[in-house]
Amino acid sequence: MRRLLLVLLAGSAVLSGCATVPSGASYEKFVAANPRSILIVPVANKSVDVDAPAYFLSTLPVPVAERGYYVFPVNAVKRVLEDDGLSDAFLVHQADPMRLASLFGADAVLYVTIERWDAQYMLISTSVTVEFDYVMKDGKTGDTIWTNHQKLTYAPSSGGGGGLGSIIAAVVSAAIEKASPSYMPLARQANDAAVEFPGPGFPAGPYRAEYRRDLAPAPGAKPEK
Repeated sequence: MRRLLLVLLAGSAVLSGCATVPSGASYEKFVAANPRSILIVPVANKSVDVDAPAYFLSTLPVPVAERGYYVFPVNAVKRVLEDDGLSDAFLVHQADPMRLASLFGADAVLYVTIERWDAQYMLISTSVTVEFDYVMKDGKTGDTIWTNHQKLTYAPSSGGGGGLGSIIAAVVSAAIEKASPSYMPLARQANDAAVEFPGPGFPAGPYRAEYRRDLAPAPGAKPEK
């Protein structure tokens, strides 16, 4: 029954989001760092949902790896850091990135902070919002080589005109969304948008065919003065 209701109501939703492109869209530091492997450390959580970091972290390795980089297994990373006295994600984020990278032999360290992971429920609507800050640092120098910010909101809408039927449909939709908010699809969309290139993401790694070629000027483009 719940699946049927989801199918019936799937078309009545609004998805909005925003992305921040790095200032000047310069990749000089990233190219100079030339990372081949990326260490994704535990996620710092500023939301009130204690389960958010684990859920979010499960969505991140695949899109990063698909950009052509080796990604260290996040569960193994968490255990090694805990054994090294870094059991709290905020402590990990405050630690020396060069030290973190040296523990694993990583070229770069990727940090993510969850700013929002919440659902706001009203009688006939539930809006779900996720918001993340991404920072990548060079494992050799500790310099920041890439940043990004993503915020997405999913808000089911009644649509289809007024009347008692549409009101009932909206109430049911809001109740379903309250019971099981759409965090995971939003997290996946945010990650995909964050790493997308050309765009706010980063150039392809050595395990993609366009490595070292995707930053080349387009044919016929005039060189910058």
